[in-house]
Amino acid sequence: MTDDDRVFKALADPTRRHLLDRLFVRDGRTLTELESDLEMTRFGVMKHLRVLEDAGLVVARRSGREKLHYLNPVPIRLIHDRWIDKYTERRVSALTELKKELEQTG
Repeated sequence: MTDDDRVFKALADPTRRHLLDRLFVRDGRTLTELESDLEMTRFGVMKHLRVLEDAGLVVARRSGREKLHYLNPVPIRLIHDRWIDKYTERRVSALTELKKELEQTG
């Protein structure tokens, strides 16, 4: 499985996207904080966090007895650059060219 595959797999699940959103709002959360608004077991949340860590989207660091989870946006940026940006650029260029043509004829 490639790195891109791991990121797409991780992002495919709504619970994992929710966890990423929570970390985006405030980084460095404990498992207890992350599970507080989810209706699933602690073990279930841990499994989701493991998938996110395997994809490189979350980095965990120990702080004393706590394990803090941090968002790593780099893999999402790499997906954007590889899979999204190149497809939107052509459309934007086409719209710019159309605008120029319409302004010249109008």
